[in-house]
Amino acid sequence: MCGIIGYVGPRVAHAVVVEGLRRMEYRGYDSAGVAVITAEGISLRKKAGKIANLDALLATDPIPASGTGIGHTRWATHGGPTDVNAHPHVSSNGRVALIHNGIIENFAVLRAELQAQGVEFSSETDTEVAAQLLGEGVAAGADLADAMRSVCRRLEGAFTLVAIDSTQPGRLVAARRNSPLVVGVGEGENFVASDVAAFIEFTRQAIELGQDQMVDVTADSITVTDFDGAPAASHPFEVTWDLSAAEKGGYDWFMRKEIFEQPKAVADTLLGRFTPDGALTLDELRIPEAEIRGVDKIIIVACGTAYYAGLVAKYAIEHWARIACEVEIASEFRYRDPIITGSTLVVTISQSGETADTLMAIRHAREQKAKVIAICNTNGATIPRESDAVIYTHAGPEIGVASTKGFLTQVAACYLLGLYLAQVRGSMYDDEIRHVMTELAATPPLIQQVLDSLDQITDLAARFVDTKSVLFLGRHVGYPIALEGALKLKELAYLHAEGFPAGELKHGPIALVEEGVPIFIVVPPQGRDQLHDKVVSNIQEVRARGALTIVLAEEGDEEVVPYADVLFRLPKVSTLLQPLVATVPLQMFACELATLKGYDVDQPRNLAKSVTVE
Repeated sequence: MCGIIGYVGPRVAHAVVVEGLRRMEYRGYDSAGVAVITAEGISLRKKAGKIANLDALLATDPIPASGTGIGHTRWATHGGPTDVNAHPHVSSNGRVALIHNGIIENFAVLRAELQAQGVEFSSETDTEVAAQLLGEGVAAGADLADAMRSVCRRLEGAFTLVAIDSTQPGRLVAARRNSPLVVGVGEGENFVASDVAAFIEFTRQAIELGQDQMVDVTADSITVTDFDGAPAASHPFEVTWDLSAAEKGGYDWFMRKEIFEQPKAVADTLLGRFTPDGALTLDELRIPEAEIRGVDKIIIVACGTAYYAGLVAKYAIEHWARIACEVEIASEFRYRDPIITGSTLVVTISQSGETADTLMAIRHAREQKAKVIAICNTNGATIPRESDAVIYTHAGPEIGVASTKGFLTQVAACYLLGLYLAQVRGSMYDDEIRHVMTELAATPPLIQQVLDSLDQITDLAARFVDTKSVLFLGRHVGYPIALEGALKLKELAYLHAEGFPAGELKHGPIALVEEGVPIFIVVPPQGRDQLHDKVVSNIQEVRARGALTIVLAEEGDEEVVPYADVLFRLPKVSTLLQPLVATVPLQMFACELATLKGYDVDQPRNLAKSVTVE
């Protein structure tokens, strides 16, 4: 998401910092800023928009030369992408400047406490709370490192913090919890950053900090401690890839990197959504609960992969919230004269927030007096702005054209919406909602478990590099997974690929089955009505006609073993949550197959990341 860099050494700090930010532009951002320590104190420049805007500001209002500086590119969460909300933030006493990546969950409580003490805030961000707390700490006589540790112990959520103190040039401190931070080790200079890309021009020696660790950095020293001040072990490593690869974190493709970012992306989407007593809170919705209780129909509108996320949402929303839910292709929506009233809730899903067909659907829905909720990954985009409410997915920038972490985080956001509707409408008991939320919060490690076992899938891609057609079957939420798996092969490997509801086989698609055709089958968890047994029967049907069956089934499911030519095990989850784990192997299969065929995985032919025309 955000890009962070700090520098201490003999070079001109702001030049190093701005260039480091430029190296991280691929991450996506909506404002940029830099702060350095001068003889007069903190010197700050920041600007909404791209780094080019910051460059222009520095050209007209130069920043003094300094050997100590920090910089940040912000992906807006709390507060819009404005000059004031851009980082760094300076404490009201002018002592410290601070940058932050992540979300501070208890910022509202801390902000209210500080305001009650007379502290004045200049921004809408959660970050400024940390800056003000740190400023108070050093003003009270605490050392910068001790003050940072004290602040970190008070914060809840995910954060990387980097700070400088105007009275201590030649020094910076940084801390991390659930957010990346790496130290670049130079000769007579040192760096901290959220990505090695920021400093790889100067050094390949790096240190990765562990969870809940802090680092105190000067030009000649690096001291790592935990949040209580005890010495802590760190993990030095050497960066072995070049600069262009470093921007991809060492992966060959952005898409592969994004596939492996999915555990964190889903965790970030869920972060801060639950109150301490287990209730679900979606502060961004801004729609009165009375209006939500009055909704009599939901229409989900989206395109491509987002449409498949909507299909998953239909199963979850209808099951949990007991509201009739339709899912529409956005480009067809307003042309079929849909039935919309003031009691209709329209949910739109878009990674970029600029999808033209979806935007036109929103405008049509609002003309009909419907309320619109957007599920989106891009703060300040057109679709969130024109909707009544928004749920941001916080997936971070997705560079690969074929969506991966965008899809999984959209599905996770749809689950949050479904549970919230159930909570407001009283269609589930509180303990039932808490049970589902607990299981949902436990899915990121399960996604990681899938990622750790993907060698089987990459080997499978090599086996089918010359295949001409691949089919996918699923039932219930497995059907949208099948559609998504087929879409990824179409987008990346340029293969004929189709996804079908397994129950539709005898109604036509079984005619496509011939000797040797590979068929992926997503098997529902055991115990889900009769779905599991019916899908096992479908596997037998296609195998009897010569298909090569590639079966995705949960751990412990032995009934599928006799009928699977290839068996990929999935972690055990409830049926509705299965897309979060079952989609990942299909993404990797498409990525690996396209790689073996020599295609550009990140930029497939004829496709664009954001479709801004109808």
